[in-house]
Order: sequence, then C-alpha cells, then structure tokens
Amino acid sequence: MTMELYKSIDMLLKNKESVIVAIEGGSASGKTTLAKKLEQKYKCTVLHMDDFFLRPEQRTKERLTEPGGNVDRERFFDEVVIPLVNRKKINYRRFDCGTFSLLPSVEIEPGRLTIVEGAYSTHPYFERYYDFSVFLCIDSKLQQERILIRNGQDKAQRFFEEWIPMEQKYFESMKVAEKCDLVLRV
Repeated sequence: MTMELYKSIDMLLKNKESVIVAIEGGSASGKTTLAKKLEQKYKCTVLHMDDFFLRPEQRTKERLTEPGGNVDRERFFDEVVIPLVNRKKINYRRFDCGTFSLLPSVEIEPGRLTIVEGAYSTHPYFERYYDFSVFLCIDSKLQQERILIRNGQDKAQRFFEEWIPMEQKYFESMKVAEKCDLVLRV
C-alpha cells in the first residue's frame, strides 16, 4: 500500500533540496500511523494539524459551517507554512484540547523531508505549498470501529455526529481526494 508513496517521496528527495508532503483523510483513517512510519523510515519532521484546532473565540457558527473551517488555517499558515517554505525554523503553539488554549511555542528545525498530517492539511489555503499529497480513504464501518476503540463510546459520539460530517462536507466541497497526488484505501 505504501510502496507507491515511498517511491514518490524517494524521487522527490532525489530531485529537490527539501520536500513537504501532506497526509489527508478522515478520522481514524491512519494518517498519524502513516506519518510515524514515514518518520521512522526517513528520520523526517512530522507536524500535526490537530495542533491547530480552533480556539474558543474562533468557533463561531459561520466559521464552523464553512467547509474546512474547523482548523486555524491562518495560524498554521503564518506559524508553519511560511517558515517551512522559506526553510526557516518553525515556532508554533500547539492547541491543548484539555484547556482549550495555546501551549508555549515550540521550535522545530525542518528537515529535508517534512510531513504534515491531519484532516484539513490540504486545505486550499495552503495546498499549493506541498510537493506531494496523499489521501487516505476509509470505509465508514471500519472508521466507526476504530473510533470506538480509540475514543470510547462517549467521545466517539461527538465524532459521529459532529466531526465526521464536517470532514465529509470539506472533502466533498473542496474535492480533496481528487486533488491529492495519491489516494490510498485503508
């Protein structure tokens, strides 16, 4: 499944000084797991879109109803994308879901290969800055099973009723899978 992805990354690394890859897909599709595999194989930098959830003051009805509005794309662009494409150190603040606040800034020196993983990672606001993008498709039944195991029944309900419909709206309206360079089925 990942051999085509490895070949694509290897080719890009052979021809470019630095490479940025996005891993997009729905909840529980394996984005983080794939990013960890790539991190082990390539000793690369991995950044997570989960660190860019909206802060409470950003969670307006208008923002949450817009396709792809469920991520702080402006902060991601300013704190990560701009320094990354300019090969500068990245200083960004992770969003803490427990306190609904930003943690102190962390500094990351981007490696030759940087992986950005997470839902909304290929949002049109910054999709053009990636050298390669992959979309992970997951069957809805398998997705539900994984979310129940990972999050438990109480927290899973929020995924089923809120987060997954928001992701689907974004994927469909922005034609996310169609725009990615590679689609992998889980």
